[in-house]
Amino acid sequence: MYSIEIWRQGVMLAQSSGTQEAALLYKGVYEETDEIRFASESTHVLVQVDQQVKPARMYLPEKAFTYRIPLQGDGLAVYPPQAFGGDMHLISIRPATDNPYRNLAENPADQRGDVAAYPHATANVETRNESGFAARNVIDGEHIACGHGEWPFGSWGIGARTDAALTLDFGREVEIDTLVMYLRADFPHDAYWISGTVTLDDGFTKTFPLEGRDGGQPIDLGSHKTRTLLLDHLIKCDNPSAFPALRQLEVYGKDIEA
Repeated sequence: MYSIEIWRQGVMLAQSSGTQEAALLYKGVYEETDEIRFASESTHVLVQVDQQVKPARMYLPEKAFTYRIPLQGDGLAVYPPQAFGGDMHLISIRPATDNPYRNLAENPADQRGDVAAYPHATANVETRNESGFAARNVIDGEHIACGHGEWPFGSWGIGARTDAALTLDFGREVEIDTLVMYLRADFPHDAYWISGTVTLDDGFTKTFPLEGRDGGQPIDLGSHKTRTLLLDHLIKCDNPSAFPALRQLEVYGKDIEA
């Protein structure tokens, strides 16, 4: 059974379920603390939390997760202007049955804090703790990098920390071979990193060069099985700007088990 429920302070407002998939058209205006509760027969699913947010391919180890509607504070800043607004919301969940070679990192529905849906990005610093510079932005599937702040220019900002580190958790062991980094390129506002280091669960570590340009920069990792990826030891260029940032992080590979 696949199901979608809208909850507000302990009260269920709407529900839909199905044996093969579930879709819900919720006619109502969201309020703070509202949440969407998903349940699934499969651990691998395709989920759309709002018609304005890209579908997300997720891994659900518990075959269920709760999505917190991002209405509080600046939480909406990294979503399209129409997302979660108005009184018509289309939500869906269905199984993902194929296992293609793909970007395993992408998850437009990732959220800050504790989660039960993967992949999930976290970091030891996010500039001023603002959503526009949160770690989750680097796996939202957007690549435009010539600005900073609100959507579509969300990025991971490091607050000028020299020990900044980002962790990507796939939620299960996967097989990967390539990392692609898109640096934020809002020049001359931005600086950039000239090198970084990636570390995987099997002990593999690689330091690689980076360039101050727009566009993807691929890093060959060879074939490895890992659950997490750590990005750190980011060295800034000799530039007066104090603002290097990461726009998008892609990791290519396949699930070990579909």
